[in-house]
Amino acid sequence: MGDFILAIDQGTTSTTALLIDHRLTVRGRASVDFPQHFPRPGWVEHDPEEIWFSVLQAVRRALEAADVTGAQVAAIGLTNQRETTLLWERASGRPVGNAIVWQDRRSADICQQLRERGAEPLLRQKTGLLFDPYFSGTKLTWRLRHDPQLAQRAHRGELAFGTVDTFLVWRLTGGVHVTDVSNASRTLLMDLHTLQWDDELLQQLEVAPALLPEIRPSSEVYGYTRGLEVLPDGIAVAGMAGDQQAALFGQTCFAAGESKCTYGTGAFLLENTGGEIIESRHRLLTTVGWQVGGETVYALEGSAFIAGAAVQWLRDGLNLFPSSAAIEALAASVPDSGEVIFVPALTGLGAPHWRSEARGVISGLTRGTTAAHLARATLEGIALQIVDLARAMAEDRGEPLTLLKVDGGAAQNNLLMQLQADLLGLPVVRPQLLETTALGAALLAGLSVGFWSGQQEVKTAWRQDRVFEPQMSADQRQTMCERWQRAVERA
Repeated sequence: MGDFILAIDQGTTSTTALLIDHRLTVRGRASVDFPQHFPRPGWVEHDPEEIWFSVLQAVRRALEAADVTGAQVAAIGLTNQRETTLLWERASGRPVGNAIVWQDRRSADICQQLRERGAEPLLRQKTGLLFDPYFSGTKLTWRLRHDPQLAQRAHRGELAFGTVDTFLVWRLTGGVHVTDVSNASRTLLMDLHTLQWDDELLQQLEVAPALLPEIRPSSEVYGYTRGLEVLPDGIAVAGMAGDQQAALFGQTCFAAGESKCTYGTGAFLLENTGGEIIESRHRLLTTVGWQVGGETVYALEGSAFIAGAAVQWLRDGLNLFPSSAAIEALAASVPDSGEVIFVPALTGLGAPHWRSEARGVISGLTRGTTAAHLARATLEGIALQIVDLARAMAEDRGEPLTLLKVDGGAAQNNLLMQLQADLLGLPVVRPQLLETTALGAALLAGLSVGFWSGQQEVKTAWRQDRVFEPQMSADQRQTMCERWQRAVERA
């Protein structure tokens, strides 16, 4: 057995590789950016070869940073941007065009057609999802509808479909075609109850079964590395999960009722619901958390499409500060936002609203409003979106959250985390290792090959950095939430 688990976190704008030891310490880290492509308004694409190159570069640099060789890697865990859709040739492994990214909205008309056909109740019951361009199934439908030759090749079994996890396993192993239950649960094509591709759903979305990978648990050996320059042959590819489910696992939220929020480009709140499939009454998503050791764990998920991206907009679009980290000092220079409210619906509103046509709103401006007030209102807007999600989740489960674990790049912002604790009215716990998405992938891989003895050993090794306790009065919290709701209605 090697000394490290290699975690590959393939994200929307970069790929990160971590080498993690038995004590959950990062011994080597590297991150490699790659470009996004915007061929038309509302379209977002990635070049699969650019993704793959970023993976190889990140792995190479992480090994160099740790001063270790690939022979010291015990197993590889993968986590990925979810819902991004790829097609490639089975014979050559070459991609057939660019990947359609999760942010892409081109399949909105297909979603509307399926709703008008009355297919959404069936979809909600079987998948826990909604007809929205966010998910990979309608992206695949769009590709096949707009290229009849591709559709013919798909039916002949010449092409392979996958989300990014599937594509990476194929490349790492030299042709193993699998996905895990967490990623499959985001396609609109898998039945949550059977954990298998569903014929009725495939028919509705016009998808040929020959395209699809085999659905496997989140923690098991899928295959072994083969033919790579950066790693020797024979390393087990042994765990994978979509990025938000991996973060829930990496936060050791192993028990029902435990929850985490990841603050990245968007913000994603997930709560472990154990073995129970909860059908949301508030348009949250029901999803598979993971399947480990024969046990399937489900989760409720709410997503805010814009979180860190709102800070980037202030930085790049309005030039309010030179770096994203600078927003904290600017926002902290005023005691409050001066009653300014910013609803950061820059790409529509996610759960529980699901209004893709919504747009950002800034209200409460006066001549006394400064850049600092707008900066603080942005942080409050990020936190208030999570309050909406937490309330919907509490009503769906019948019991409120009691504690929230946080991670992702924006979780480094102490003011944002304090505002989150204040507006939720509960403790917010930040771990020492904020890259819990990659950690979750590492844990899933390590558990499958015996690198760690079990979930209890992992939970004992997990370390917190800081707890933010709520300090805001109940009256102040209620006033801010009421002001927020009025602004959301305008958005």
